[in-house]
Formats: sequence, structure tokens, C-alpha cells
Amino acid sequence: MTDEDPLAWKTLDSEVAYTCPGFEIRHEDVRLPDGVKTDFDYLTEPESVAVLPFTEDGDVVVIEEWRQAVSRVSRGLPVGGVEPEDDTLELSAHRELTEETGYEADRVSHLTTVEPANGIADSVMHYFVAYDCVPTGEQELDDNESIRATTTTFDALKEEIATDGVYDGRTVLGVSYYETFGAEE
Repeated sequence: MTDEDPLAWKTLDSEVAYTCPGFEIRHEDVRLPDGVKTDFDYLTEPESVAVLPFTEDGDVVVIEEWRQAVSRVSRGLPVGGVEPEDDTLELSAHRELTEETGYEADRVSHLTTVEPANGIADSVMHYFVAYDCVPTGEQELDDNESIRATTTTFDALKEEIATDGVYDGRTVLGVSYYETFGAEE
């Protein structure tokens, strides 16, 4: 879509209202298609990668991470931001997998790209499947991460999702997309 689309809003002014490590809140003054002027706030953050990692034996590497916003440990896939030094999204996927789990993948394959919450955020999530993952070292966690890596079978992970044992939407989407469409190796 272009700004010429009759549904498009016109941005009159834009500024960062709040900033913290990992994201910003942007405030914009806008004109709606009917001419009404109003404002709109949204979360802006760098692109991210989510990795569905399979070991050489076919198990899935998952993480258990404390999530302060919901005050509990959340079980799911490794996810993290694309860094400026990452030359490709594939390198981001390899890096995030290793940093959060201590596992390295032989290869990764792009699964899909989504905008998970485009009504309130400009987030873009690139999903990858990682193959032949092996534990090679220690995690390299950020100073605000508390993560435990473990493995499970793909069927057990699907069952956890089906029985409300996994609430992380990024994980539900990645596993469901892979189950429905598969991935190119």
C-alpha cells in the first residue's frame, strides 16, 4: 500500500515519547482519511528472529525464561533482536540460538515472516528452523535474561501448546506454522 491509498493516515509529526533498552514508544500526530486530526502511540523495536531448533536426534531445543510482565517462567522458542553487526537474518538466527541455548545449528532455513502486533507495534518477526543443533558451550545471556535451555520432542511441544502449557504466542505461531506448512531444508 502507498500513502495514496484512501485508508492511509498522514503523519503530521513524530517523536520518541519514551525510550528504554530494547524498544521505544513513538508518539505521532496524524490526520485520518476523513480529515480528523488525532494522535497515535506505538511501540517500535528492531526486527527479531525466532528459532525452531531441532537436535541431531530430532528433539526440539526450548527455553524456559522468566517473564516479568506476566510474573512467571515462560516456555518457548529462542527469540531475539537482529543486531546491527548481523550481515544476514540467518546469522541473527544462528547467533540468537547460541546465545540463548548454548547450542549451534549446522544450518538454518527461513520459515516465515510476520508482523505479530501491527495494531500497536512495528515489530517484525522472522522465523527460522535450525537443523542438527548440538550443545557446544555456554549461553551468552544479556544482563536482563534468566534462561534455562532444555529439550523435548516435537510431539510433546505440540501437546503442551494444545493443553495450554505454552502461552508464548511466538512459539505457538512458529510451531503451528511449521506443523502446517513445513520448511525448506
